Amino acid sequence: MSASSTEAGSLSTTRVTVAAGESRQSVAACRALDVVVSAVLLLGLLPVFLALAAAIRLDSRGRVLYRQRRVGRDLDPFMVNKFRTMHSGAGHETHRQYVIGLIEGQSDTQDAEPNFFKMANDDRVTRVGRLLRKSSLDELPQLWNVLRGDMSLVGPRPPIPYEVEHYPPHWFERFAVKPGMTGLWQVSGRSELTLEEMIALDVEYARSRSVWLNLRILARTVPVVFAGRGAA
Repeated sequence: MSASSTEAGSLSTTRVTVAAGESRQSVAACRALDVVVSAVLLLGLLPVFLALAAAIRLDSRGRVLYRQRRVGRDLDPFMVNKFRTMHSGAGHETHRQYVIGLIEGQSDTQDAEPNFFKMANDDRVTRVGRLLRKSSLDELPQLWNVLRGDMSLVGPRPPIPYEVEHYPPHWFERFAVKPGMTGLWQVSGRSELTLEEMIALDVEYARSRSVWLNLRILARTVPVVFAGRGAA
């Protein structure tokens, strides 16, 4: 059995403690927003996708897209799509130990990027990859995940299974909604927040999700991305 299968199996025994109390109309409206916006952006940004793909291939060997197992709503695993920002074949054990230490309060947050779960001065990242992370352009392929329904435009960050294995119980409410490309904590001063405050904002979003809240967060995301505030 593979490591990813073992991780998924261990997560399946955990239960989300509180479900989002959304109406059917709210769920439908949020899904309609996701489908329309992601479809329009995927078509409109096609030239950007091609240019970024060329830059990645010229900078380092390996595939243009990077796929990784993440944990979604109700702890269901899915494969997230991103532009590759690391050297092909880079290992993940150092990151795994770093994240576990961060969750358990053992890692120094000064060694973290402003989004907490990416290490500062990560030598696995390519030259083009650093630019993609700084501008958040590496996240664009997740629009396909949104269109498929694995993710939403707005929601909590989709964690890696080995992170979730070390979550304290009160963090699991964030899985009551789909993970998102942006979220409440990303537009709420993420570089000044503690990890516990970040999770609290995810939980707050899960409890109050609506299409109007999503629209407000999306509107606030635009200046944050262009300013590069808190980007890895």
